[in-house]
Amino acid sequence: MRRALAALLAMAATPATAQLPPASYTADGQVPAAVQQLRRHRVDATLNALTFRNMDEIFDTRVVPRSGPVWALPRRDAAALPAYRFADQERAGEAFIDRTFTNALLVMKDGRIVWERHYNNGRDDDHYIAYSMSKTITAMLIGIALDKKLIGSIDDLARRYVPELKGTAYDGVSIRHLLQMRSGADVREERGQVEGRPTEGQRVFDEVVVASRMRFAEVPLGAKRAGRPGTRFNYSTFDTAILGWVLERAARQPLATFMTTWLWEPAGMESYGYFLADGPPGVGREMNGMGFNATLRDYARLGQLMLTGGVGPGGRRILPPGWVDQMTRITPFTAADQRPGRVGYGLQLWRLDDSTAYAAVGQQGQYIYVDPATRTVIVKLSFFPPNAGPEVGAETVAFFRAASQWTPAP
Repeated sequence: MRRALAALLAMAATPATAQLPPASYTADGQVPAAVQQLRRHRVDATLNALTFRNMDEIFDTRVVPRSGPVWALPRRDAAALPAYRFADQERAGEAFIDRTFTNALLVMKDGRIVWERHYNNGRDDDHYIAYSMSKTITAMLIGIALDKKLIGSIDDLARRYVPELKGTAYDGVSIRHLLQMRSGADVREERGQVEGRPTEGQRVFDEVVVASRMRFAEVPLGAKRAGRPGTRFNYSTFDTAILGWVLERAARQPLATFMTTWLWEPAGMESYGYFLADGPPGVGREMNGMGFNATLRDYARLGQLMLTGGVGPGGRRILPPGWVDQMTRITPFTAADQRPGRVGYGLQLWRLDDSTAYAAVGQQGQYIYVDPATRTVIVKLSFFPPNAGPEVGAETVAFFRAASQWTPAP
């Protein structure tokens, strides 16, 4: 797989449409039983330290190639991580690594790397899954599409771009509602059954993630309306999947191609990225709400791009003026909205504490944490157990706050 990828990316004739060789399917187009089993158990605590950086081995993918000059990240390595305080105890920085199931950690101060380590036999060229950090990337792409006049306004109705939404729970829902996770669609992320029927989360797991029989954005189209759009926060990867569908239609090209042209290459990423693909082999679209994969340093570059207000290497503007401000305009949670360890939500990103910092957050401990007040970017790629309680997330944020205030000693 890795050798095939290297050969593929060396073919420069079609860099924007390159993709990884698809997963091996049976003669009748089915995902083999053994691969389905790997997909079912990819998040298990006994496997996830490995699977979270090898998703291309078990899924069909869509590559986001890189080319051109690399955005240089200067460095001055610190001697040790900062201590932090959690649960009324002072803890050594090194203890944080194992206590919070860390696969890789990078800390930047004012654009300079001061700490970068891979753990558990990880390497610089490993591509780690972002899970829901992919949502924040989707919001960046929406901003670019606005700037390119491909989308008229985030107050446009999504059905303007995707007519298939007419008559569904997403009819009458704007792009803004989707960005804010306030579509009003009665969809459930959690797996299980309600009134004897599988939830949307269960259907996605069975039909999209495991078996590749459906496209992610098609699953919620039969849902009912739970409330008026804009009035109720309901964290939903389905809302982000609809955003991806809007982007695909507005740009009239695959999401990976659009991202390559307007974000990945201009921002000077040092390695390719890739999306997991949904649907049957060769026809699925990018799972933009939970399926992006990249290297540790390239996630750091995304964080730095947010910190600089969308300005990339050499002063090149990548995101339109004011878009990061809109993304980070946090709506505080009401008592009904409260999430453990979360204070509020912007456009596809979170506020985790009472500071000015904001974060892209992915399932089981993936973070890009940006603190504008201290010019700090922290990327933590983790392998939280599936049943990890809120304490591991709270301890992670306690370390982030300490690292943000930290003045590293060389």
